[in-house]
Formats: sequence, C-alpha cells, structure tokens
Amino acid sequence: MIRLMSVPILPLNEMSVEEKLQTMEALWQSLSAEPSAIESPPWHEEELRERERRIESGETNFIDWEEAKADIRRRTS
Repeated sequence: MIRLMSVPILPLNEMSVEEKLQTMEALWQSLSAEPSAIESPPWHEEELRERERRIESGETNFIDWEEAKADIRRRTS
C-alpha cells in the first residue's frame, strides 16, 4: 500500500523571487543537515565513474577557475 504524504502547497505564483530563493535556501539547509538520509541515484555513480575514466584517459581537460570565469564573461559580453 502506498501512503501519500501531506505536502504543504506553497503559493508560488504569489511569491516574489526573493521569497522563493529564501524557501529554497531553507529546504537546502534542512536537506543538507542530514546528508546520509539522501540516497544518491544509481545514474549518479555511473556518471562519476565515466568522468573519472575521462580524466584518467586524458579525454577531459581542466582550466583554472579564474580563466573559466573570464572565458564565460568574454562569451556573454
């Protein structure tokens, strides 16, 4: 038997962007307080393995974070 939880309905259409962001922050703080309670989905582990494989094989290149930000700014300006 599946039990449905009662989920409070938020008036998203009536909330400002700031209120929505504050709500997201509150949810994240609550969820991150107990990380072991959140199970990582199988696809996540598969993706991490694939990324490690690309790093080890040299298929993936890294650049400095400051350089990456500068590149993004150049592309979007």
